[in-house]
Amino acid sequence: MALIVRDFRTDDPEDAAAVVRVRLAAVPHLVLSEEYVRYRATTAHPAECFRIFLAEEDGTVAGVCETLLFHDSPVPGQGSANPQVHPGHRGRGAGALLLRAAEDHLAAAGASAVFSWVLDEPAPRAFAARHGYRPGRSARLQHLDLTAARLPEPGPLPAGVRLRTFAGYAGDPRPLFAADAEVTADEPGDVAAELADFDDWLRHTWHDPRLDRDLTSVVEVDGQVAAFSLAHTDGGSRYWSGMTGTRRAYRGRGLARLAKTDSLRRARAAGFTDAHTGNDAENAPMLAVNRRLGYRVSATELRHVKALG
Repeated sequence: MALIVRDFRTDDPEDAAAVVRVRLAAVPHLVLSEEYVRYRATTAHPAECFRIFLAEEDGTVAGVCETLLFHDSPVPGQGSANPQVHPGHRGRGAGALLLRAAEDHLAAAGASAVFSWVLDEPAPRAFAARHGYRPGRSARLQHLDLTAARLPEPGPLPAGVRLRTFAGYAGDPRPLFAADAEVTADEPGDVAAELADFDDWLRHTWHDPRLDRDLTSVVEVDGQVAAFSLAHTDGGSRYWSGMTGTRRAYRGRGLARLAKTDSLRRARAAGFTDAHTGNDAENAPMLAVNRRLGYRVSATELRHVKALG
């Protein structure tokens, strides 16, 4: 058996196809496309030091690992490495080689800590422990069958409230950027993020190939963006809630639920059948919203961390 690790080739369509194939086999809830994989690899912010490593076993891509520095975090030196190995190739060393390549790359880029998502199952937890990672916060992955979901019927909107979509802001998306920055700053988690670069937001949110602007719902109150629910799709039947949140001044009024319900109804009308999302286990308000909409937990992940050096 010949096992090697190499870089992702942006000009090779077969590499993008292999990344999607392996990642979906390893983590079925993801919403991915070959277009997105290529776009992400070619538009990364220089400060991210972004790379995708591929593990090849006898010429077949057996595993992948996306690795980067959290360039938008106020805490310097934090990186991420998430090795994923196809179920048919596990137990033969691909994951360990990918993780080593990612850690070496991050260390050279100045990282002092590496975070990694690990499924809350015996084998992945044991792998993480063997390689020096300790568990931290958990997240709930959730699924909603849109073909059977009993979504709330739309009723009359309160005075001053109206529903729009991202598509309606094509001429000036800055109000959406401001809302996303505020919501992201308050999102629970062990890696903080500060969205301060509008051009970077345009590249990695507004122009993300997965973003469906017609399905991404926005709630305005008195003409101001108050809440939104961002929709990612894969060009097929799968939908992912990329972010749902409400600006501080408008919280406690059910606006996040209104935005997400509207987005889900749009997705179902457009023919999407499966909705996926993920939330930090301590994000009680959003977990409650999803539970009321009919989402059910499909898996739990644990955020592990390892100190480098």
